[in-house]
Amino acid sequence: MTWPNFRLSCDSLVALAPFTSTGATLFAKNSDRPALECQPLCDVPAREHGAGETVQCTYMTIPQVPRTYRVIGSKPYWCWGFEHGMNEHGLVIGNHTVFTKEPVASSGLLGMDLVRLGLERCRNAREAVRVMSELLATYGQGGSGFVDKDWPYHNSFLLADAHEAFVWETSGRHWALRSVREVASLSNHLSIGSDWEELGPDTMEFATEHGWWTADRETRFDFAAAYRDTTMAPEVISSGRYARTCELLQRFKGNISPSRVRSWMRDHYDRTDPRGTLTPADPEFFSVCMHADPVGTTTASLVAEIPENPNRAIYWACLGAPCVGVYLPLFLDVAVPNVLTSGGAEYTPESAWWRARRVLECVERDWNAHLPLVRSTLDSLEHALAEEAYQLVDQGTRERQAFVDAATAEVLEVLDDLLRRLG
Repeated sequence: MTWPNFRLSCDSLVALAPFTSTGATLFAKNSDRPALECQPLCDVPAREHGAGETVQCTYMTIPQVPRTYRVIGSKPYWCWGFEHGMNEHGLVIGNHTVFTKEPVASSGLLGMDLVRLGLERCRNAREAVRVMSELLATYGQGGSGFVDKDWPYHNSFLLADAHEAFVWETSGRHWALRSVREVASLSNHLSIGSDWEELGPDTMEFATEHGWWTADRETRFDFAAAYRDTTMAPEVISSGRYARTCELLQRFKGNISPSRVRSWMRDHYDRTDPRGTLTPADPEFFSVCMHADPVGTTTASLVAEIPENPNRAIYWACLGAPCVGVYLPLFLDVAVPNVLTSGGAEYTPESAWWRARRVLECVERDWNAHLPLVRSTLDSLEHALAEEAYQLVDQGTRERQAFVDAATAEVLEVLDDLLRRLG
């Protein structure tokens, strides 16, 4: 198998509150992008907007709404939209590249733009599906998802709040929606078949007109069968990752904890070296924590705890590959430190993302020798940070801000120490 001429990836999962160990909905997503594309956090305050105001998305300007909500999100340094994020109401959204038979428009909203717009404008997952589908109908999706090449793509989305979650998969302006009953995961292919609960306008008719589906009274329309395209992205690229997250969710359903989910986002199929002697023809070459550039490398990760009270929510942010990183607990009522929101095309020590990237580069020289040291050090730190964060969920903003600032400084100090030790 030769490398495809594209970059894609992303895996996400959700477990609704009754099926977790904490009684809070858990959401997680790995953002897989070009290996050296810095993806810092973005801290967007709530704002009131005047009549006639507009918002400049990545490639187009659209009307602004009267009020937007506070959001913490993660985005490639060069674009406006988010790969994933969480807002002040405990709404979490992430997107994924998907491949369909329908051409992608050369202009429109990026899937990442839709993620950010949904987070800034909506209070819950159901409202976000409605608002984002209206935006999709009005402006379409399109434009390159990469700074260094002209390559637009279709998107799927996972949306969750404390009570509900939805899988929303799109092709151009066409789409299918399915609610999550217990647990769910997504990767880089359409997964909604005949189990859809709602279709976008003209979705079945469009597929029928193009010969992708033959309508009859006996067979319910199958969205994935009609629209999915495997000629550009072979199934092997996403099939193993999707099967892995589905299996883990089912195996631990009812006892899914935040720490367990964080370990899943680091998963290399229980191997130290993510690829070893595997070739791209093997589904396990492509792991949940991805190290398969140019197809994709995990450059940011989120694990979100979404309890009934959004003031107690935690945004666990990992900059860079989670297998060599720390999930730093953030709160929705405190500012994100500047070092976490800094970073561009080139290395700078003022960017936490770039410093974390240097650790990965050291480990890549010898996975078996270096990863155990890194993980033992960072696991101890992450456990200590988690214990302290849970003690602060009912504390005031001042105490939580002091913790986030101190925790960020401690993480960077530990990463710098690891760099010195790894040489």
